[in-house]
Amino acid sequence: MSSKKATLTGQLGDVHIRLLRIFRTVVECGGFSAAEVELNISRSAISIAIADLEGHLSMRLCHRGRSGFSLTDEGQQIYDAVLQLLSSLESFKTQVNAINTELKGELNIGITDNLVTLHHMRITQTLAKLKDLGPDVVINIRMIPPNDIERGVLDGRLHTGVIPELRPLAGLDYYPLYQEDSRLYCSDLHPLFTADQATLKPQQLAQFDAVIPAYAQTAETKRQQKDLKASATATDREGIAFLILSGRYLGFLPTHCAERWVEQGKMRAVLPHEKHYVTSYSAITRKGARPHLIRETYMAQLKQQDGVAEQ
Repeated sequence: MSSKKATLTGQLGDVHIRLLRIFRTVVECGGFSAAEVELNISRSAISIAIADLEGHLSMRLCHRGRSGFSLTDEGQQIYDAVLQLLSSLESFKTQVNAINTELKGELNIGITDNLVTLHHMRITQTLAKLKDLGPDVVINIRMIPPNDIERGVLDGRLHTGVIPELRPLAGLDYYPLYQEDSRLYCSDLHPLFTADQATLKPQQLAQFDAVIPAYAQTAETKRQQKDLKASATATDREGIAFLILSGRYLGFLPTHCAERWVEQGKMRAVLPHEKHYVTSYSAITRKGARPHLIRETYMAQLKQQDGVAEQ
């Protein structure tokens, strides 16, 4: 054998995998003779296969002869690498077979409204990955308030959900997703749109009508809203945007929701350094839920999106 370093160029094909499997069996059987029965091929065929493998790798893998069979130092290292490779191949095959035979059915998700405009597309990318892995999966998304999402996950109507972190429930597992920044906005039709922000005082806001969310809110959200003149409510962020754009109301919106109108000159933030808060969002699943391959695959893909841009 040449003393030059081993190099394995090109792609591993079926021929290479076959030779590696033969090598593994020879090692585990302790020699060529014992491997004949296991492999159901002749000793000469085994000898040719090992010689071919040594030729591909440019190294001697084993000593064989009257003194018996033994691995060289390089052969031992190759054997260890072969075990890892073949184990990975089996694991891959098992996962693919499981997906092909079991990743079928429905995934029911509850999501708080207007998260789609977040720049970090974690949910979007995860749904794409899930569809790639299971083309037959039926995805059902319900845009509903956080309390309804919690109830749906707890009673099994929903497999998972995305909600703001209001108060942790003992029956749910939480996986952090986003932090969402919200500010107080008015439209270009509102008197405050042209007001001097440098001289505007927070207490002056109480003289203007404001729209307040009609859904569960965090303590910080309530604190930011307590000095406003609450004269309208909305069950979702789209409803809040409608009333702000009417020019008659102030209201809090996430910055990613308001961005399009701000860029068009139709909205502006009011006292952005004082009137703002951050909301954390998490994906939720029910603790102790029965195994569900689609849900588990979805959550695994979601967690792989860390560091990738979105929802």
